[in-house]
Amino acid sequence: QVQLVESGGGSVQAGGSLRLSCAASTERYSTNCMGWFRQAPGKEREGVASIYAGGVRTYYADSVKGRFTISQDVAKNTVYLQMNSLKPEDTAKYYCAASIWCTYSDYDPLKYKYGGQGTQVTVTS
Repeated sequence: QVQLVESGGGSVQAGGSLRLSCAASTERYSTNCMGWFRQAPGKEREGVASIYAGGVRTYYADSVKGRFTISQDVAKNTVYLQMNSLKPEDTAKYYCAASIWCTYSDYDPLKYKYGGQGTQVTVTS
């Protein structure tokens, strides 16, 4: 069983930055795949970014490439999402996701086994 706790959401003006954190608590094994997805009201969930094995592989949705950076502190089993140059269309609830048993090619955070409660990000124009 894996528990994920997100933090770092909030409200920011367009062009600003936020950093999300997600700490994973596991009984025995580390979460090899961690990532973030988001959901805005009335829209489908969107996989935003993911990371494998501490950075061996990262993935970004086209909508956030060049603006968001995902990183992981393996020792703390924590994943971060640095969000820069935020736009109003980034407004959504952001969820952390993780899997223990996964491979290099499992880049889609929407398919990970565990999910957090989410943290709201609001970007005003």
